[in-house]
Amino acid sequence: KVVLALSGGMDSTLLLYLAASSGEFSEIHTITFDYGQRHKREIECAKIQIENVAKQYNIKVTNRVLDIHYLKDITPTSSLTNLDVANPKISEMAGDAQPSSYVPFRNMQFLAICAALAESVGAETIYYGATKVDSLSGYFDCDENFINAMNSVISLNRKHKIVIKAPMITMDKADIVTKSVELGIDLSNTYTCYSGEDVADATTPASALRLKGFIDAGYKDPQQYIQQDRINTLYTEKGCRDTPK
Repeated sequence: KVVLALSGGMDSTLLLYLAASSGEFSEIHTITFDYGQRHKREIECAKIQIENVAKQYNIKVTNRVLDIHYLKDITPTSSLTNLDVANPKISEMAGDAQPSSYVPFRNMQFLAICAALAESVGAETIYYGATKVDSLSGYFDCDENFINAMNSVISLNRKHKIVIKAPMITMDKADIVTKSVELGIDLSNTYTCYSGEDVADATTPASALRLKGFIDAGYKDPQQYIQQDRINTLYTEKGCRDTPK
């Protein structure tokens, strides 16, 4: 059994499929966290991906959508939880030790909750969707030092041995797109934008990195952007092809 957090974004969707395709697990227990974030649209994407992966791999997948709005109440400094805080622009993030989109100790709390579920269902593994670019973008809670520290704490459990694994920690966004296509993931049913709007904004960090990953991998992003005309021109210049559904 494995436990993982599933947001409905591109990265966590690949994490789900990596768990299913690994052959290591007969059960996948997912948690979708609703903490009052701007980009709640991705929660609906998570439901679709759970149905898809369960059918494709004939594997048991459970999902719990947890209401943890307290996080919104105690983290007014983040642009993801406070509409009065502007999302950072990708061009402004260079050298920023901690961008305004960082939610204080969110991932530590997410992993602690995942560990609680893992112990309860008898899972020995937690899959964590941290990627190479997350740490480089200023999120300290997405690097290997943080993961190792969390594992040290969890190892203090005297009865249940649980290990956090980060199978995507060395992957960049192009790697993620390429692997997702290889596994047959419908990337049109993923959402990655801190704006939370139906049409994404390519200047927000998550969307900009996602879009670059698609272009670097040679594919067109099925997510629509307010800058779509310019992006279509870029697709043509780079020879990008349609992403399979």
